[in-house]
Amino acid sequence: MAVDVHQHLWTPSFLEALRARTRPPVLDGWTLVLEGETPFEVDPADHDLDSRLKRNAGLELALVSLSSPLGIEHLPPAEAWPLVDAYHEGARALPAPFGAWAAAPVADPDPVRLAATLDQGFAGLQLPATAVQDDAGLRRAAPLLDVLEERGLPLFVHPGAAAGGAAGSEPVWWAAVVPYVQQMHAAWYAFQAFGRPRHPRLRVCFALLAGLAPLHSERQINRGGHGRGLVDPDLFVETSSYGPRAVDAVIRELGIDVVVNGSDQPYAEAPSPDLGDAARHAITVVNPHRLLTRKESQS
Repeated sequence: MAVDVHQHLWTPSFLEALRARTRPPVLDGWTLVLEGETPFEVDPADHDLDSRLKRNAGLELALVSLSSPLGIEHLPPAEAWPLVDAYHEGARALPAPFGAWAAAPVADPDPVRLAATLDQGFAGLQLPATAVQDDAGLRRAAPLLDVLEERGLPLFVHPGAAAGGAAGSEPVWWAAVVPYVQQMHAAWYAFQAFGRPRHPRLRVCFALLAGLAPLHSERQINRGGHGRGLVDPDLFVETSSYGPRAVDAVIRELGIDVVVNGSDQPYAEAPSPDLGDAARHAITVVNPHRLLTRKESQS
């Protein structure tokens, strides 16, 4: 059965923690208030467990993750941890087919606390792209990445908070198409340049096809980069919010073995790559299992 590595579901404990705050990110009833953004009306049906279970009836596993665009991981630890703990509490209580990515604040990384969380059965760790999009960020996150590498568990890189413009000035699609894609593009190349040398055995999955960053390899080579035709088998991309043309283009660059199924529910549906049954099986079953299967200790 198929695996979906990218969903979001706000559980009661997480909703309660967001509503307990007095400054962004804060949830006022069902109105989400973020720093520098127009208040957003959340649809309660998007986070209804019974409805999601029906939508996931054909899945073997659906991995939920913290909504990194809220900016929680970048909050001071005293503010971040109550939200992260509430997310973990709710995620652990979800029934099958749900699993979850762990989360962690990045302002003051705590590898001991992360290790304890992973030992509770989380699939790996999600970090916002804003935390790992340059050398300095990867250095700060290194203690957390070391824990993953030691346990043979993967990292999931998800867009973080959008850079603030004048609230309400951008069209509704702006954040998803501009800053999110830019973040993922930067994170892909930052890990290639700085992260991989430090973490040679870490498996990493980049959301939304890494912002199509792999398609820029020709320009990278023309400007002094190396490795054309060499695919890192432990760098994966997931398919959320794209369609057959983009998925096909990335497969032509990276091959199919590193492409995994992701939907970004409730905000989007998993794309159908329309590449035949064998490709569908690889993307939805074989490749996700290779991403998520715990390896023996790599220390």
